[in-house]
Amino acid sequence: MRINRYLALNKYATRRGADKLIEAGLVSVNGRLAKIGETVAETDRVEVRQTKKPKTYTYLAYHKPKGEVTHSPVSGLFPLGRLDKDSSGLLLLTDDGRVTDRLLNPEHPHEKEYVVTSREPLRSNFPRQMSGGVDIGDCVTLPCQVEAINDQTFRIILTEGKKHQIRRMCAALRTDVTDLTRVRIMNIRLGKLAQGTHRPLTATELSTFLKSLGL
Repeated sequence: MRINRYLALNKYATRRGADKLIEAGLVSVNGRLAKIGETVAETDRVEVRQTKKPKTYTYLAYHKPKGEVTHSPVSGLFPLGRLDKDSSGLLLLTDDGRVTDRLLNPEHPHEKEYVVTSREPLRSNFPRQMSGGVDIGDCVTLPCQVEAINDQTFRIILTEGKKHQIRRMCAALRTDVTDLTRVRIMNIRLGKLAQGTHRPLTATELSTFLKSLGL
């Protein structure tokens, strides 16, 4: 992989910061000064001369239960985004402020997937209406992916995150939501994580997640 990505994944700096370390002559590969843009392998010995130790961050996946107000159950970490009190599912918790703007800024769209149950059976044209964009009063939502799972449950993948968006979209289409669960944020999946519990992201999950955010 490129050396700036290697340094970013090992939390020495962002990719841009890693390039600055290389330009300053503070990075060596197998005993020689590193060059911007070069690639390194697992067998290479990469050394960084710094006066400060690299910042270490924590990244957790948390299953927020229905009825709980969005907060962080772990001291020192903050949730990336929110889920309303009546919704459940995946929240990402971290102390890495670098990812906040990348994940939440509408200029950097990222997929979020939900499973939603309605009080009444879904109309046959409901997926098409939802996926084409819905007028929710102050705007028309962007096109999204919608798939019916059964008569009363559907899966929806959004790339925007307006307040109460799915509930407002359903209300505009005269559909009453009884259950809403977020099951995925980008490449991070809720899986079988029990409600009210959290787990660290795996190395593979974290690598893909940070790469997708350009970190």
